[in-house]
Amino acid sequence: MPKPHTFPTLYNEALQIHISKLKGWGYLDPEQIKSGTLNWSRNGNPTGSISIRVNTHSEQPYIELDYKYRDEPRNYKVYLTSTPSNLNRGEIWYFICPQTKKRCRKLYSIGGYFLHREAFNGCMYETQTQSKKYRQLDKTLGAYFKSDNLYYELYKKNFKKSYAGKPTKKYLRIMEQIQKAESIPYHEIERAMLS
Repeated sequence: MPKPHTFPTLYNEALQIHISKLKGWGYLDPEQIKSGTLNWSRNGNPTGSISIRVNTHSEQPYIELDYKYRDEPRNYKVYLTSTPSNLNRGEIWYFICPQTKKRCRKLYSIGGYFLHREAFNGCMYETQTQSKKYRQLDKTLGAYFKSDNLYYELYKKNFKKSYAGKPTKKYLRIMEQIQKAESIPYHEIERAMLS
């Protein structure tokens, strides 16, 4: 009897909370309590929403998550910690996973709780599920197939091409990938598509 197919849960498809986004939205400003809602969508369709309350005024800063998972109410705290930036420009914030107790900058919701990635078994990143042939194809022609996304990034509303008169690292990286995509001969792309 053949082995049944197993399709791993992908981290890329799970709902995620990024500490850098919370910081960008002003939730991690010092000595404050701020509430709001996080919403997720895919292709314009809503996929999730939770209420959050971030307290940086407390002796032990935390983010309180309040939402429903399969009609079951969930309310719990994820503690936060920070370390001074090595550039002497403020603090670097981290979540402390309620289950693993590890510091992390991203929490994933798999099975209804937002936790560190190591709290889940059998989960993978999308690239880990790709065949060797696909990974090789992506390495050689990936820049061509991702060029639309690169141009989208480049012309995003608040994208910074330069800082203090110098091009940013992100701008240089995107331009390098665009040049790589444009240098791929068309017959190589055609041959790869036919094989």
